Amino acid sequence: MSDSAATPQTATDRHPIGLIVTDDLERNRLTVFFRLLLAIPQAVWIALWGVVASVCVLIPWVATLFAGRVPAGLHAFISRFLRASTHLSAYVFLLADPWPPFGGAQGTYPVDVRIDPPAAQGRLTVLFRILLAVPAMLLTYVFRAVNQLVALLGWFYCLFVGRMHPGMRDLSAWLLRSEVQTYAYLLLLTGRYPSLAGSATA
Repeated sequence: MSDSAATPQTATDRHPIGLIVTDDLERNRLTVFFRLLLAIPQAVWIALWGVVASVCVLIPWVATLFAGRVPAGLHAFISRFLRASTHLSAYVFLLADPWPPFGGAQGTYPVDVRIDPPAAQGRLTVLFRILLAVPAMLLTYVFRAVNQLVALLGWFYCLFVGRMHPGMRDLSAWLLRSEVQTYAYLLLLTGRYPSLAGSATA
């Protein structure tokens, strides 16, 4: 399942942030059993990276207020952080089986994030970005709780079958896509509000 497999969308309809899923559903029972333990090194790395990324967001916030666009270099840096954190979430939620890479490079993991290049953003929406993001963040909190439940059910399923159930995987991917779009909006990677429309990889 990938962006190309989703319902065709025009350039104006397609959200600037998308989820690309090329996972084959196969799971290693041993790594599934110890999944949370195996994710600890990545979680520590993402937490440290997140501190730096949070500080860096202040720079494009000011820059965008004046120029109306996030500088390309900072956009690339924050994009890598979002991809890396998404890779980790996908690993923990059993959306993918390989241990995620540290760098957050595009195309290096079965569950990846499509992030369009920097585009013009409304200065007023940038100024009040945190306030505007509150409803989406509340929904993300609910979606994260649901995804944890799906992951728990998927954990038992994978241990017995050795594969992830496609329905569980697709639901989890849809929930994760909304979460990724919310964080991308909050991190100024896009001025487009998170969308619930479309399939998981739309």
